[in-house]
Amino acid sequence: MVGVSGGPDSLCLLDLLHRLGYPLVVAHLNHQLRPEADTEADRVKALAGEMGLAYVTRTMDVVAFALEHSLSIEEAARELRYRFLYMQAGQVDAQAVVVGHTADDQVETVLMHLLRGAGLDGLRGMPFRSLPNPWDAEIPLVRPLLDTWREQIAAYLDERGLRASQDASNLDRNYYRNRLRHDVLPFLEKHSPHVRRLLWRSAEILRQDALLLEDIVESAWGQFKAEQGTGYLALNEAVFRGQPLASQRRLLRKAIGVLLPGLRDVTFETIERGRSFLLEIRDTGQCSLVGGLFLLRQSGRLWLVSWGADLPVTGFPQLLADAPYPLTIPGEMILADGWVLQASDVMEMDRVRQYVFDNPDPFQAWLDVQALPETFQVRRRRPGDRIMPLGMGGHSVKISDMMVNAKIPQRARPAWPLVCAGEEILWVPGCRQGMAGSVSVRTQQVTCLSLKKSELVG
Repeated sequence: MVGVSGGPDSLCLLDLLHRLGYPLVVAHLNHQLRPEADTEADRVKALAGEMGLAYVTRTMDVVAFALEHSLSIEEAARELRYRFLYMQAGQVDAQAVVVGHTADDQVETVLMHLLRGAGLDGLRGMPFRSLPNPWDAEIPLVRPLLDTWREQIAAYLDERGLRASQDASNLDRNYYRNRLRHDVLPFLEKHSPHVRRLLWRSAEILRQDALLLEDIVESAWGQFKAEQGTGYLALNEAVFRGQPLASQRRLLRKAIGVLLPGLRDVTFETIERGRSFLLEIRDTGQCSLVGGLFLLRQSGRLWLVSWGADLPVTGFPQLLADAPYPLTIPGEMILADGWVLQASDVMEMDRVRQYVFDNPDPFQAWLDVQALPETFQVRRRRPGDRIMPLGMGGHSVKISDMMVNAKIPQRARPAWPLVCAGEEILWVPGCRQGMAGSVSVRTQQVTCLSLKKSELVG
């Protein structure tokens, strides 16, 4: 699939590939930006016909797309162009999408990134071959002319007797790239006549350096990314903290790119803000990044999330069904994701008194056996559920409020297990124990309830 605008670069590319015998489909996107756009589309169609090649075209309103998505005209045209090329490539099962970027385009790109402020990825410019790329994971984007200069292309077209369309917008200095091309680079050449080739060579050196660093980061990525779903990634903080600074920045950029593959120009400030958050030692928190993405630390887990994404309840105790479950003394029940709720054998109070009154574990509760029915229940939360927590003088609180205060994630609350005796809630694991069934000075026998994740799972 060859992108052909009709200009010198794409015309040279098309002629070369055709002469080399590649099976080609000529693709032309009409951006509707200039009065002569329709005429240029007809010329490309006629050229494809003369070569006996398949031809596909489409007209898109770049201005409307730019306004809708708050993009510059250049950025909108680029995005629509590649969307079109890859849509067509997928339909014909193309082996590659090929475009006519030249060595001069590479120099302009590198200089543009340098002036805007860029790291290694920006200063290495465009690669000869991109796979995966923001538009497809299987069809590469190829730039065969990336080491060919415009004067070479002009000489080739003269030799072949080919007449290219001339895009008047390439002279419009309202476009940033054109100002670099016509003003900045000529100024630099007055001081360094070979500046274009020097910039191109620097980009090539940095490209090779970047490939080495990418290999290092790729080896860490599998450990850093713990889980992936629609609109979210679960991340491993310990792995992140163990990486050198350069790898940390690249890991975070890669994570952002997984959820927003088409996003460009993620700023240094964005990466540093996220990196600082990842290095903090805290149990909960949130950090906004870019494009609706944010980092979320919750209950010991770290997530990179898109707004509106449904995070999984992996890692939290969850009842498998809505119906109440019976629990006997002694006994146990299996919850989702390997969690186990156990009731111990009956124990004499005098033997365990120090553990009963010095229990810091919110996932463990001691109950007075004489104050309990022989069988009690474990169920999910219901509307209006309340509990009278120990130490609150008989005042009741909403289960929903208690879960918020305990920082139980909202997505995990509906199926969170509640231990009950009839309609009385005895214990909300991970939160507080209620007064009902609690141990008193008259208690003689107790049982210990504990909720924990089985070490045999995972």
